[in-house]
Amino acid sequence: MPSSTPTADPVLVPAVHAHRGCPDTSRGIAENTTEAFARARELGADGVELDVRRTADGALAVHHDPELPGLGPLCQLRVADLPEAVPLLADALAACGDLVVNVEIKNLPTDVDFDPDEQVARLVADTVADCRDEGTTVVSSFWLPSLDAVRRRHPTLATGLLLASWADPLAGIELAADAGCRAVHLPVALVRSDTVAAAHGAGLAVAAWTVNDPDDLDRMRTVGVETVITDRVDLAVLWRDAPR
Repeated sequence: MPSSTPTADPVLVPAVHAHRGCPDTSRGIAENTTEAFARARELGADGVELDVRRTADGALAVHHDPELPGLGPLCQLRVADLPEAVPLLADALAACGDLVVNVEIKNLPTDVDFDPDEQVARLVADTVADCRDEGTTVVSSFWLPSLDAVRRRHPTLATGLLLASWADPLAGIELAADAGCRAVHLPVALVRSDTVAAAHGAGLAVAAWTVNDPDDLDRMRTVGVETVITDRVDLAVLWRDAPR
């Protein structure tokens, strides 16, 4: 189930989304690569979460950190400078196939590549609209203005507000609902029955990150979370498919 769709059934098993795909260092598969996204499909994930940053020539590179080791800030590198392992967003979306994709826009005022004009957000919205069925995509960010820009560009594209572990979850849920988001993405420590109930009451789905512990997986199901974002896709898929 996409994390943009709240559920009224608290016993529904959450969808499993692969956090930055499914890297495997033993096989040379790094996170946020087309190989990691393909591996997520092979392992049976329902979706993937990936990160987007801008390059010096205005492209969308899929990478978590603002800098590439040994090369410098992504925003100072052109596409031609990128290592082969760093895909552009359109290529990453293609590698994800029919999986649900959570595209996180990395954009904060403290970042070296901060984009106050929200050009990246608009380009993300255009790329998703060009490449995918909007019903299988959600755009997320910690920075609400980026999500506002996405909705202004493509009003039907689902957005999800990410909250940090130190945030007030109830205030964040209210903020997300007032801003027109369809989901709130909570760190696992903030996922409780009251926060999930508040989100559902506001018409928001809940995605929990990063859920790697078996007990936490069980707890996410108990409180009615729609989506778990995990580094342990193998474990989470077995848990999702276990007879009940």
